[in-house]
Amino acid sequence: MSDILAVAEHRRGDLRDVSYELVTAGRELAEATGGDLHLAIISGDVDTFASHLNLDGVDTIHTVEYGEEFNHDVYTQAVCALTEELDPQYVLTPNSVNGLDYAPAVANRLDLPVVSDAIGTAFDDGLTVTREMYGSKVETTIEVDSERAVVTIRGGEWEPTEADGDADVAVFDFTPDESEIGSRVTGFEEVGGGDVDITEADVLVSVGRGIEEEENIELVERLADALGATLSSSRPIVDNGWLPKNRQVGQSGKVVTPDVYIAVGISGAVQHVAGMKGSETIVAINTDPNAPIFDIADYGVVGDLFDVVPELIDEFQ
Repeated sequence: MSDILAVAEHRRGDLRDVSYELVTAGRELAEATGGDLHLAIISGDVDTFASHLNLDGVDTIHTVEYGEEFNHDVYTQAVCALTEELDPQYVLTPNSVNGLDYAPAVANRLDLPVVSDAIGTAFDDGLTVTREMYGSKVETTIEVDSERAVVTIRGGEWEPTEADGDADVAVFDFTPDESEIGSRVTGFEEVGGGDVDITEADVLVSVGRGIEEEENIELVERLADALGATLSSSRPIVDNGWLPKNRQVGQSGKVVTPDVYIAVGISGAVQHVAGMKGSETIVAINTDPNAPIFDIADYGVVGDLFDVVPELIDEFQ
């Protein structure tokens, strides 16, 4: 009982980035426990997903064919069945809307502790999990007083695994109890500007309270257009009603990991940083040289955004 079971995530036909990050987190933990890494793919185009997730460090991929979309009852039953069959020491799931839906149910059914929103794990005769508390102002290390546990992994905290692997792919013989399936996905409806998914953007230009007035957002939109980027924002912009909720980056918004993140007029509060610190390259524009955003920025411009942004637009156009 030293193996790790990680559960991949997909949505509307696409694998989520956190699936690749789960491979990294699971591989690190499996190396520490001395066990194998098992990866479960439940529902959807399992064969295609398995080919994409046959990555370095994965020992076995288990596919469960049932429907196309996430279903709480199916996932709960399937993960419980896999856990009983494989007897892993730890079960890893994404700390996502879906992951937080079924992970507690799995833990409850199997009488296991559950630790949510992990940003780090370690194993030395027992599992320790690092989490953030008090609006990401404090890191805490939790010692799990159990030989087995369910842990949900925060996206954007582990580098995604990209190297190819040679895992065995096996169809898991699983038939859910239909009497315990209480809901079905019948369709999707986009709301609140849902046509834009900032988590998928390669380049984000994010605007903060330094923009001062709603009409000034058009200036930052022009910069995003010149870069072929997607516009996002910090929470005050959304709270003011200047941009929809789906554009918000941060602890109460979305976690993003673009190739380039340009923070325009954003001070760098811990709640915002928690949502974008995994970006590959961070560029900050702020008038305050002591703004916290400069602590994590790769490149910083100390200056008035109303002077800097037009210069950047001219350069990139």
